[in-house]
Amino acid sequence: MIAHAIDSSRVIGCVVYPSTVIVEPGVIEHIEGNRFSIGELDGTSSERCKRLAASLISAGLRAPIRGHIRHDMWIKLLGNVVFNPMSALTRATLVEMATHRESSDIVRAVMADAVAEGLGVRLPLTIDQRMDGARKVGAHRTSMLQDLESGRPMELESVVGVVIELGEKLGLPMPHTRTLYSCARLLDQVRTQ
Repeated sequence: MIAHAIDSSRVIGCVVYPSTVIVEPGVIEHIEGNRFSIGELDGTSSERCKRLAASLISAGLRAPIRGHIRHDMWIKLLGNVVFNPMSALTRATLVEMATHRESSDIVRAVMADAVAEGLGVRLPLTIDQRMDGARKVGAHRTSMLQDLESGRPMELESVVGVVIELGEKLGLPMPHTRTLYSCARLLDQVRTQ
């Protein structure tokens, strides 16, 4: 665990929003977006966050300092936990998953499985608001879909497996998330045989 090696007081949280594509090893193509939300994990305001934000802004990026960066991380994870594996299974973009009637029902069900509330995190938006955010991103192919199409390992464990593990520790059944995860694991296993 990283926390054993690096004290959390030395960490500044960051949520990365730009859309990119790995063109080839070492070559990243920037599609859109320039926001890197940052914040102290304990929610305090700090000079080091102000200095980091100033550096990022001077480089042409948006770097809002957030008082609840952990909430921002959960909001992004709320989408990643469903959109990443679903896109790998369906080859669909964010807007397609968020607007297709049957698929959007699955997206909502997985988001309702999320463990944030079990950990005491009260998200400042609804599932419908999170779905609207995905719709607005448009025809973006998730990183997991890009990994699948490029023959790279999918980040299934770090994006979905870890959420299921947290759910288990909290005693949450998470049936929809587990179903999606199981299907994506089978896809990953079949493609590597």
